[in-house]
Amino acid sequence: MFKKPQRNEARLRRHRRLRKKINGTSERPRLSVFRSLKHIYAQIIDDTKGITLVATSTKDQDLAKELNGKSGNIEAAKLVGITIAKKALTQGIKKVVFDRGGYIYHGRAQALAVAARENGLEF
Repeated sequence: MFKKPQRNEARLRRHRRLRKKINGTSERPRLSVFRSLKHIYAQIIDDTKGITLVATSTKDQDLAKELNGKSGNIEAAKLVGITIAKKALTQGIKKVVFDRGGYIYHGRAQALAVAARENGLEF
């Protein structure tokens, strides 16, 4: 019989399908999002060189102090979006390609994207 894929397996399948179309370059790197139950991570990646240019998450010490242990909610995702945008602009990165990581564009992934857009990133 056909076995129903588990949630993360289905997400990884969607992510692989998205990655066929989305690729980060030097001019327009990729803003990748990963979320777990407790934390959310964002990094800007240059896929041509295979390096991470900027990264932040709710595990960063300065963000963790502001969140007071509540790191798995929409407010935390907004704060990560603001932080990644500020770090990217200091590195001279203005345009990115958004990689939602196989997640539905809703909730924490959407909050991170909207906050990054409002703080100067273009995608």
